[in-house]
Parts: sequence; C-alpha cells; structure tokens
Amino acid sequence: MASHGVLENSPNAAINKAVIGRLMNLPLPPNKVLATYVWIDGTGENLRSKSRTLDFIPKAVSDLPEWNYDGSSTYQSEGSNSDTYLKPVAMYRDPFRGGENKLVLCDTYKYNKKPTETNRRAACAAAMEAAKDHAPWFGIEQEYTLLDMDGRPFGWPKNGFPGPQGPYYCGVGANKVYARDIVEAHYRACLYAGINISGENAEVMPSQWEFQVGPCEGISAGDELWMARYLLHRVAEEYGIVVTLDPKPMPGDWNGAGAHCNFSTKSMRAENGILEIEKAIDKLSKQHLRHIQAYDPHGGKDNERRLTGRHETSSIHDFSAGVANRGASVRIPRSVAEEKKGYLEDRRPSSNCDPYAVTEALVRTCVLE
Repeated sequence: MASHGVLENSPNAAINKAVIGRLMNLPLPPNKVLATYVWIDGTGENLRSKSRTLDFIPKAVSDLPEWNYDGSSTYQSEGSNSDTYLKPVAMYRDPFRGGENKLVLCDTYKYNKKPTETNRRAACAAAMEAAKDHAPWFGIEQEYTLLDMDGRPFGWPKNGFPGPQGPYYCGVGANKVYARDIVEAHYRACLYAGINISGENAEVMPSQWEFQVGPCEGISAGDELWMARYLLHRVAEEYGIVVTLDPKPMPGDWNGAGAHCNFSTKSMRAENGILEIEKAIDKLSKQHLRHIQAYDPHGGKDNERRLTGRHETSSIHDFSAGVANRGASVRIPRSVAEEKKGYLEDRRPSSNCDPYAVTEALVRTCVLE
C-alpha cells in the first residue's frame, strides 16, 4: 500500500497491528460484554460511537440501557444544556471485538426527550407502522469512493488522472481495481454482524465501489444501511483509507455516487403487480420536488452536482420513468416488465442520503398518499 502514498500520511495504517492482535485474544471476564453505541450526529451524515461495559449478555434491544453524550460536541446541542440521549433501536454482533460483544444502533433525543433535528428515524418508524399491512420492502445500493489522506481517490496518480472510465466497472486486475481488501473485509463483517448485505461490486469510476443491503422490510432497511456504513468506515480506518459518500467526489467526466432505492409492496410483488408499480410511479411523478428535497441531507443541493442527465443519471429538474433506462428518475427493471410484477428502482437518492428519509418518502407517497 505504500506505493499509493497512504502509509506516509496515515497514522492508522502505520501502527503495528500485531500488538492489538495479541491483546484482542485475551479472554474477558464472565458476563462482561462490550457494547458500542452508534448514532448519527448533527450533520445528518456522519456517525459517532462510544463503548460501555455491560455485566450481562443482552438478548434483545429492550435489555440495553439508554445512555447519553455531549451533544454540544456533535452539533446537536448548546454547551449550557448539552446532554443528549441515546435510545437503542437495533443490536448487532460486533465483528471487531467478536464474542458476545455488541454493536448498538441508537436514535437521538434532546434534553426534553423530543427527537434531535437529524433523528429521521422516529418519523420513518411511524410511517412504516402505518404501512405495515402493505409489507414495504427496500433494497438500497450504496455507492462510495475510497480516498487517501490527501483527499485524492485511492490509487489515482498524484499529479494526473487514470485512464477514462470503461475498464473499471466490475473490473479485475491491479490496474483496474483498488483496495479490494476493504470491500472483502466489509462484506464479511456485515454478514457476521447480521446485516442483510446482498452483494458488492466495483463501480464505474476507479476507486468507487458499491454494496447492496436488502431486501429489508420497513424500518430495518434504514437501520441496516446505517450500521453497514459504520462498519465500512471502521474497516477502512484500519487501512488508513477514508470512505466518502459525497455524491460527486470528482468533478468532470467521472460518474457520481448514488444510493438507488429498490422498493415494492405486497401488491406489487403479487400477480399483475405491474399495475400497482405504474400507479406508484404516477404518484411519484407528482411529488418530484418533495422527493428531491428528501433525497440528500442538504435539501437537494448535493444532488444538483450529480443529477445532471449525464453519467447514468436523470436531470434533477424533471421526473422521468422507463423500462431498463438508467437515465430515468425511476427505472422498471427489464425482468419486472417481463414478469409483470416485482419492484421499481428510484435512482434519485444521493450516496449520502439518510435512508430513513428516503424510505419514509416512498412509503408516504406511494402507500399512505
């Protein structure tokens, strides 16, 4: 990795991992469990975490204690009234510490017990509860880019650019694919944790990758994608490589990054469900602006850089739909059109979207109207 200029700039990659390996193999006392609480900070994009020792093995989320943190250090409160509360909502096995240790996804509440501004989960959970009879399923395709410590895509020449896009998508070979180790480690970590990760691939721009989470029903889609993002950042941290979810990390003739959301309801998956899919697309066409505002953390500003009508995107200004059309806002896969049932793919969400906001918007528009 030194040839890519990462080791020289990254303290993490330079640390001798053999020492921590020996210590991590030490046995823990009986009934001692390390629980890492993970939450979304005030940016609505970044994750934070801290750990505590439990003197029991939690079997369900309801076993876990609520906790708090200094919200003034995460852009979520003022210093004079900084306690912000963590409410556990999902629990996973910890692939870094192993054993009975846990990762705990939390949502965040202010001193008055109202959701923080970036707690989009609370409203999403209410929508999913209202729509539960429709059994909404989601599959989210998370694209991301790997950077070195200088903010340059990992493996790119320092004073130039790689060859034009073409050979990199699903590529094989050292001159086409960079840092596959991170992708493989992340895939295994997600499966160990209990996340329903369904695949991965190298993307169109060199050093850009994608993984898919789903199908997940209801609120679990957002939960599992956020925890999968946490695992990705943690794995890359070990290598001294930075993960960015910026939807257009490199200006120019390079693909941006999205989080295409595949969506279906029970009636869409039933025989002749294509009629329900077409009805949903009609509803989406009438709420284009509302969805654009929900599909990135800055109300559409991030997607302005990505949704240009080029590089396999639709224009941010217009709604479009089509069969097998990767330049449309909403795509009906060819297999769905042939089988006359299945799902639709909303290609508008940005890579740094909040999946709670995206899935809530789809359910409110297509199911709850």
